[in-house]
Amino acid sequence: MSTIAKMAVSNASEPTNDSRAKKMNSNFIVGLAYLLPSFILFGIFLFYPMLRTLYLSLFATDSQGTPLKFVGLDNFTYILSDPNFLQSLKATLLFVLYTVPSGVILALFLALIANEKLKGVGFFRTIFSSTMGMSVAASSVIWMFMYNPAIGVINKVLSVFGVKNIQWLQDPHYALAAVSIATVWMNVGFAFLILLGGLQNIDEKLYENAQIAGVSYWYQLRKITIPMVSPTLFFIITVSFINSFQTFGQIDILTKGGPIDTTNVIVYSIYKDAFINYNIGSASAQAVILFFCILILTILQFKLGERKVHYQ
Repeated sequence: MSTIAKMAVSNASEPTNDSRAKKMNSNFIVGLAYLLPSFILFGIFLFYPMLRTLYLSLFATDSQGTPLKFVGLDNFTYILSDPNFLQSLKATLLFVLYTVPSGVILALFLALIANEKLKGVGFFRTIFSSTMGMSVAASSVIWMFMYNPAIGVINKVLSVFGVKNIQWLQDPHYALAAVSIATVWMNVGFAFLILLGGLQNIDEKLYENAQIAGVSYWYQLRKITIPMVSPTLFFIITVSFINSFQTFGQIDILTKGGPIDTTNVIVYSIYKDAFINYNIGSASAQAVILFFCILILTILQFKLGERKVHYQ
């Protein structure tokens, strides 16, 4: 076969630009078809409520949430000067400060213990992660009985050491700390399980080399364990921050925002304004502020925290 004939056959067998474009368009349409259910669900249950909330935050509304009058940024100006909202913001920040560091440290400590190759360690792994199987309502009821000043087990134990009965959920000095302790207990199972998975993915050869070199356990923890598990740790910290800002269930069951609004976090304040006071415009403005607070803190965390994350 001549060279010209071979080139003709080769060119005929290669796809043309038009056929490639049609194939790419076909693949794009198929991809969109697979993504369409997700787009519909996100649009209905996420994007529309977000846009609707932003829209209502600019209006004065009636008790049914119907916009009556455009007020611009007046809702934001009002709530930012409202002592009750400022107290809610303070309570939220304190709640995040109480729950996130202590919860992550406790989960990491339990994961390090459960990662040891000891007999019967599977039982303790089950116990440590068991809080994942309990709802917020059930857990809150358990802690409500534990905090009961008359029959609660916590005051019973403290009385052995001569401590008088403490009104854990009624005293403004203890209420937020009490709810924070319950929240840490509720969330530690999830964080423990994720961190344990991260620890078990660390290459054992790193520890073998460290033992041959004769380094201490604490040196291994600082130079091997923490850096290698840092991506998982970063994920847990980020999720814990977001969950802390969105806490509602245990606040509603244990304290209902009291006493004296010391546990009235922003999410519970939004709930009261929207469904008790029927002030939808103010509640929407608070929701928008909460969204941007979480967004800004998450971005800062990614900017500052990822620098210390070691990806394999």
